[in-house]
This record gives sequence, C-alpha cells and structure tokens, in this order.
Amino acid sequence: MTAPWESDAAQQAAEQLRTTPVIRDRCKQLLQRVRAGESKWFVLDEGFLDTAAREVADSTRQRYPKLHVPFHSRWRHFEAGGVDRKAQLDRLLAPLPPVERAHALIDLAFVSVLLDGGAGPDWKYVEPATGQTFTRSEGLGVASFHAFTSGLFSSNKARPLQADADGLRGLVTDHLASAFQVSEANPLVGLESRAVLLRRLGEAMADQPEIFGDEEVRPAGIFDVIISPLGPAVPPTADVAAHDILSQVLASCSGIWPSGNSIGNIPLGDCWRHAAVRGDGLSDGWVPFHKLSQWLTYSLLEPFAWAGVQVRGVEALTALPEYRNGGLVLDSGLLRLRDEAAAGELWQPGDEIIVEWRALTVALMDEVARAARKQLHLDEQRFPLACVLEGGSWAAGRALAQQRRGGLPPLQVASDGTVF
Repeated sequence: MTAPWESDAAQQAAEQLRTTPVIRDRCKQLLQRVRAGESKWFVLDEGFLDTAAREVADSTRQRYPKLHVPFHSRWRHFEAGGVDRKAQLDRLLAPLPPVERAHALIDLAFVSVLLDGGAGPDWKYVEPATGQTFTRSEGLGVASFHAFTSGLFSSNKARPLQADADGLRGLVTDHLASAFQVSEANPLVGLESRAVLLRRLGEAMADQPEIFGDEEVRPAGIFDVIISPLGPAVPPTADVAAHDILSQVLASCSGIWPSGNSIGNIPLGDCWRHAAVRGDGLSDGWVPFHKLSQWLTYSLLEPFAWAGVQVRGVEALTALPEYRNGGLVLDSGLLRLRDEAAAGELWQPGDEIIVEWRALTVALMDEVARAARKQLHLDEQRFPLACVLEGGSWAAGRALAQQRRGGLPPLQVASDGTVF
C-alpha cells in the first residue's frame, strides 16, 4: 500500500514533469554534457549551427516566399495536395452554432493527432474524391480527416461530425484499417496500437465527466473547461496561454499512453529515464518530452483562435522531438554519432541513445531557431518556434532524409505508432 506522503511526492514529480520549463531544463542538461565531450553517443560541432539554420531559412523562403508562415500543426496536413479540406468541413458545419463548430474542429484535431505516429515507408492513402496519393504524415492526416467526416469516431449516426467516448471505446481495429486502406500490400506501422490509443482515450474521457462532459463525452470538453466553464458562449475577452492547453491535455490524458512509464501509480506518458539527468525528488533521472501532447497542443491553437479566443505564450511550447527535427540536427552536421555503426541498429524508444537524441533535438532546435531568425531578419514575435517548425525545420529534415536515405530517419526506432 502506498503511503500518503509517497503519493503526494509522486504527484508533485509528475506535475513537474508536465511543464515545458522542465522539458527544456532536462534537455539542456544533456546538451551541456555533449558540449563537455561527455556523451557516450554524440559529438556536437558548433560550426554547423549556421548550416542547420540555413537549411531552415532556405526551406522557409521556398515554402513561404512572403515569410507569412502559419503555425506547425495538423491543419497543414489537411491542406495536402492543394485541397482546402477545412473549408469542406466548414461547409458541413455551417448550420451549427459557433461553439459547436469549434467542438467539431477540436474533436478532429484530437483523433487525427493521436493517429499521427510514423506510418512507415510502405503505406499510402489514395483519396477517393481527388485520386491523389498521400504517404506518411500527409497521408495519415488526409485519411483521418475522411474517417472523421464519415462518422467513424461518433456513436451517434445522426451526428457524424464528432468523436465521443462511446465511439472511441467501441472503435474496431478492422474498421480503422479499412478507413486507412490498410492491407497486406499496404501495411501501416502500429495500426493496432493506434486503435488501442483511441480506445484508451475513450475510456479516459468516460472516467472524467468533469472534463469531457457527462452527456456528450467528447475531447472538445477541454475547450469548455478552459474557455467557457460558465456557459456555452465564448466570452468576447476570452484568452488562453498555450501552456494551459498543454497542461489540461497532460493532466487529463496522461493515462492513455502505452509506454508504462510511471512514478508510483501515476502514469508519465512520453517521459524516459537517463542516468545523467538531475532533478528534484522523484523526478530525478527523468526526461519529459510529451511529443504527441505538444503536437496536439500546437494543433489546437488554431481551433481556439477560430472560435474567437486569443492564444498567447505560444513560445512556451518546445520543438517536437521526432525524427524530422532530429534528422535535421544530425544530417546538417551539427550533431554526429560517435560510432556510425549505431545508425545500422534498431533501437527502442527508451534506449539511452534515443532519449539523448530526442533531448538534444529539443535543446538544439531552440538555438537553430535563433540562428534562422537572424538569417531571415525576423524576430521571435514574427517567427516564433511554432513557425520555425513549419517553415522550416520539419520540411528541411524531411528533405535531407530524402537526399541521404530515401526518406528514412538517421536512427532506426522500433515505433508502435504512438511516440514518433
């Protein structure tokens, strides 16, 4: 039986590990260690910082010539192939009141992001309406958009444009496979894990009616808790800090992740051990990332704004530690492996080399962002990290991976579709 003080200490540690200042602190610890030449895995070459920044700046100029860069979010993938799918959804939602329209957009962002782990190199999605073929993140985005609009995640046939607890808890893996056109010839990495993740979200929502609603139990309940707890209308002066959205996501959804990482009986989600990282109390030795939760937060910023909410403090969020940003820092020469043979091995998400690579990605991307702003003659207000990622680092990392390895990441990680 856990003593009360142990439970309190575990809760305090978990709450600490759910903050982006702690993410940055732990990641910077590992960067300082690499700078001191003490890493078993990596060597840092500061001379390539401007090289990495130039890749980001060049990509940004090419993709957004007027330097009007939107936030990095799932909504960009819904634009794949030059199709404005949000406009299609807006037309379907037009008869609904504004807050209900916001609810639908938030439900879509939730399920689409949770389905957005790495797809693998062999999967594709052919969009029936356009005949266009999409792969990887764009394919997952387009496929999840159409799965949502077809009502796959709703338990109410009369209201298909929603996700709800019953619809998610009852999600059949074969139905998800069909929506994503999965077959033996078209395999999707981590299909079952993705379905399990959505089912676990449904369970978590049903267990928290105070957050997600007791009648309509939907992901969009988070919007109401944060913005309009006293009624259905959005106050004209409504505003929210981006970190408050992340905090609510982490507090209410941390139990859905399959990693099993925990302190006491409190699940931590995307947090991993590294022996060289120091911290207070029971948080010592843990490196938090919360990659998908932050990706979800980035993807909720626009639905909040479209609903009339002023979103502030976007810069508090970190870079996303996945293999495109991580690939950029390696492929640009800014970071290199001590032993190139490591690139030929298959690693687990909790292996020290992968935890360190992800941490270095978070810490170095803050430095790359500053250098890229100088090259583009933009300040942080005009070119925050959310725009650097979109402009930017993710596209540059993908392009370098395509040039060097046909699109494969520089380190191979056994993904279950819920971390990378």
